[in-house]
This record gives sequence, structure tokens and C-alpha cells, in this order.
Amino acid sequence: MVFDGRELVIVWRIWESCSLACRFCGYSRELSRPRLAAEVPSIIAFAQVLRDVQQEHGRSILVSWLGGEPLAWAELPGLSRILAREHGLRLGVTTNGLPLESPRVRASLLSDYQQVTVSIDGLAPFHDHVRRMPGLFDRIGEATARLCSEDSSGRLWRRVNTVLMRGNIEKFAQFCEAVADWGFHELTFNQLGGNERPEFYPANRLLPEQIMRFTDELPGIRRRMADRGLLIRGTQRYLARITATSNGEQIAVEDCNPACRFLFIDTLGRISPCSFTSDSYGIPISEIDSAEAFLTLPDRFRAMQRERRLAACDDCHATHVFDKFKSQTGVAPSVRA
Repeated sequence: MVFDGRELVIVWRIWESCSLACRFCGYSRELSRPRLAAEVPSIIAFAQVLRDVQQEHGRSILVSWLGGEPLAWAELPGLSRILAREHGLRLGVTTNGLPLESPRVRASLLSDYQQVTVSIDGLAPFHDHVRRMPGLFDRIGEATARLCSEDSSGRLWRRVNTVLMRGNIEKFAQFCEAVADWGFHELTFNQLGGNERPEFYPANRLLPEQIMRFTDELPGIRRRMADRGLLIRGTQRYLARITATSNGEQIAVEDCNPACRFLFIDTLGRISPCSFTSDSYGIPISEIDSAEAFLTLPDRFRAMQRERRLAACDDCHATHVFDKFKSQTGVAPSVRA
């Protein structure tokens, strides 16, 4: 594993329950499915390995919690405190926003985290409808405002992630204006996928003509939002991936540089190059018991890929591989007062 000073991001699904009934999500409360939680001792043991990787090899590591709704997990505040304060790991979390109404949750974020990502899927009418909770959009706005006012040191990086669908993409510019008003630093976007809720996908997937229009309008939106201090992530390569999906085209990836920039861990404690490969390439984190073992992951994953290539690699939808989180060249946000 070669380090170049850039951060390694580990997205860790730790909790599969959620109080919302979102129409497009596989973790909606209305679905009858197992609701797993990660094992706390296993998390702490692996955090010690990550600490050693940081200290011995100079690699900054961000662990980003994913759910379900991870901030609803009772174990998380104490666990995050251990990882941040005892092991020196940087922390992030993705949330539906409702837990931000809790003063205790906000205090935990401001003391132990570097990043929070709030999932918001358009303006109030659409967001509240697709997530089946009237008033949710406004509640998130109010909770975010409290979080901003309490972050006197400017410690916490605030990101909004939005899922682009047929019913919300036309108002993307207005949506960006709204979240800029709320004090978010950056915005990332996904296109709606069909793996989790295939019954929702056909009538709500993006149309090719919508993506063409979006691609044409995005540079101007980026510039306007940069002037307001909101950075919109995602390069032309990412837009090309979205366009290909809408046209039914596959994009194969021969070498995704597994474990060099990104790793995924599921609730079963399996570490893999991405969430699409957990079942086939996942390695139990109990096997990764030292910094030296951790450093072998790229070679181990490449060996697995050579031995048995997956259909997921012949049509790769791992967004980090296609530069979802990178900035378009030449666009930088203004500094907020």
C-alpha cells in the first residue's frame, strides 16, 4: 500500500434500523428484514489497528458511520468518543437529519467528529413525500441551524447528499440555494439506483434528457454556489457514469485501486473494496489484526479480482471510483464570514 498523504476513507455500516419509511431505501422501517448492529468489541479492536496504521505509516484515516440511521444507535456516542480520543481517528457520519434535533447528538458531533453528511432529497414537497414524513425538510433546516450556531469553532464540516430522481432534478438549482442558506459547506449527489427498492426505480429513475439538461446547467450552478461558499462535488467523469446508466450502458473497471483510498465494512464485520463486493470479496476484520495485515489488503483484493471477477466490476457503480467526492477543476468556494 503506497501512501501519498491523502486521506483513507472507511465507510462502516454499523446499524441497520431507521425510523423513517423512505420509498427508495432498503432500510426503510416498513420493510420486513433483519436489523443488524455491528459488534462493539470488534469495532474497538479494529480501531486499534487503524490507530497503528496512522501512527506507524503516517496515513490519515476517516471512519464514516453509515446506517440505517447510525445516530440512533445507543452505543455510538461512547464508541465514537473512544475512536476519536483514544485512537486519534477522524470521524464522519451520514444521517437523515432528525437526530440533529437532540442537543446530546449535536454535542457529540461537535466534540468528536470532523464531518456530518445529511441526506436531503430535494425541496420540502418532494423530500417530505419521498421520505413519508410531512414537515421533515423544515425540521432538518431548523436542526442544522442550531448545529451551525453551536459550532463556534467551525470544527464540523457540513455536507448534504442528495439522491437525484425524476421528480426532483429539475429543481436542483433551487435546492442548492436552500441548503446554502442553511450553512452547508458542500453538496454531493447520487442518481437513484434500483438495487434496494426495484419496485420504486422504473417510474422514478432519471431520464437521459434530464441528465443532458443537468450536465449543461451544472457549471453555472457550481459557480453561483461557490460564490456562496457551497462546493458542489463530482467531476465530468462522474457525470459520464450517470449518463451511461441512464442510457443502459455498462462501464467496466479493470483496476479500482482497492483499499488505497476507500474501504467498506458491513454490519457483519467484513471489509471489502466497496459495498457491492462485500459478499464475494469481504474479509472478516478479525483477520486484520495488525498494521502489517492491513497493508496487505490491496494485494489481497487484487488477487481475489484476478481469481474471480464479479459482474459488479464489469458494470461498476461504486461512486467513489468515478470521482463523486472530487472537485471540478477551477471551482473553489468562497470563504464564509
